[in-house]
Amino acid sequence: MNAQKRFDIFSRLQAENPHPTTELNWSTPFELLTAVLLSAQATDVGVNKAMAKLFPVANTPEAILALGLEDLKEHIKTIGLFNTKAQNLMKTCQMLVERHQGEVPKSREALEALPGVGRKTANVILNTAFGEPTIAVDTHIFRVSNRTGIAKGKNVLEVEQKLERHVPRAFKQDAHHWLILHGRYTCIARKPRCGSCLIEDLCEYKEKTEL
Repeated sequence: MNAQKRFDIFSRLQAENPHPTTELNWSTPFELLTAVLLSAQATDVGVNKAMAKLFPVANTPEAILALGLEDLKEHIKTIGLFNTKAQNLMKTCQMLVERHQGEVPKSREALEALPGVGRKTANVILNTAFGEPTIAVDTHIFRVSNRTGIAKGKNVLEVEQKLERHVPRAFKQDAHHWLILHGRYTCIARKPRCGSCLIEDLCEYKEKTEL
């Protein structure tokens, strides 16, 4: 795939959705961090339902710690792996209070030092909460990048590095969200909806469908 094709792809995605954002509901960096921590192997819809109950009760590190582990589990028990996630969230809150005055840090290194926070989660926070042009590669972005030819790689880090290199600067801030949404609703895993895809003619996937 050449640079012009990539530019045209992101131009179309931008025209279709000028201001993309996460489908997780949040109003502060800590709420976003909490939602992302709880979203692994869970749907955004499921996480949003749980957060709608949790955040009115506790939406700061201090409030989560005051709530306690068992009450936290009760609030998020509808989410998969809630036991482990609750423990990680409690440890994260403790570290935020002890090291960062209860605020979510703005550096990758500090974010990745938090329990349960890996490179992908750090990229989401840096991009969505703090406006950094980072690209978090999840399963959707990995699939779309490889399938279309935008950025082929054998693992998520390789795809991320290629996206960093090849996505035109004008589109970097929102590329993460466009690719996730495209993977979630059009370029789906089992049978991509090529027939209704706005970038079908630019995509280099050889086994296109008519749907």
